[in-house]
Amino acid sequence: MRAFNEARTELVSTLFFFLGNYEDALDAVQEAFIKCWRTRDGLDEVNNLRGWIFRVGLNAAKDLQRNAWRRRARPLSGSNVLVEDKGLSPLKSLEERERQDRLRIALLDLRPEEKEVFLLRQNASLTYEEIAKVRRSPVGTVKTQMRAALSKLRQVLHDEETSD
Repeated sequence: MRAFNEARTELVSTLFFFLGNYEDALDAVQEAFIKCWRTRDGLDEVNNLRGWIFRVGLNAAKDLQRNAWRRRARPLSGSNVLVEDKGLSPLKSLEERERQDRLRIALLDLRPEEKEVFLLRQNASLTYEEIAKVRRSPVGTVKTQMRAALSKLRQVLHDEETSD
């Protein structure tokens, strides 16, 4: 499962954005790995292995969300998990973290279908046609949801720039 290991870090990041909690994202990735491992013999039929892994991961995250035990509200923890050291000054590093936190919150505020389409497109690199197939919805609907997600995220960035 080399492909899974190569996609793991980005899958954790994607599921963190989807679920809003780092520990839950790790749980969903672990469940996704188990599902991928169990079906590894049928992978010859999969055209886009990376996309398939992300689809399995998002399905595991949705299952986790539906689990009644996990429904209690959880704070967005581990917010610095995805901030990498880019050799920035402490001030610039702080500004970058604040920007990423605002984007994270904005992602969490997207409607579930917008968030899913955005994450499948940006992190799993699926085409609109592949996303439509995964979600069993028309391509036009997927594109509309992506436009809505991008518009909301741009508004957060725009508001951030005008408040500085």
